[in-house]
Amino acid sequence: MILEIAQIDVKPGAEAEFEAAVAKAAPLFKRAKGCTGMVLQHSHEKPQRYRLFVQWATLENHTVDFRESADFQEWRKLVGPFFATPPEVEHVKEVLKGF
Repeated sequence: MILEIAQIDVKPGAEAEFEAAVAKAAPLFKRAKGCTGMVLQHSHEKPQRYRLFVQWATLENHTVDFRESADFQEWRKLVGPFFATPPEVEHVKEVLKGF
């Protein structure tokens, strides 16, 4: 499994609209090839910062299958207007689980 972590900073005052847009876009991830789940988290210390965690079966499911799909374009259309800066995205894999 690959975990995509996207750090997203939104425009001041756009938090509620951004959250609504992500909720509207959730079905795009649900039907994406290899996507097994997603979670959006909101920072307490930095109220304009979010982290989107998306689980993928393979890296290519995100970087090729999803990124090259019409659903990715729809995702960006829904949430892109709220970005203060481009999201910072990285992919990680689990190497140790303590609990």
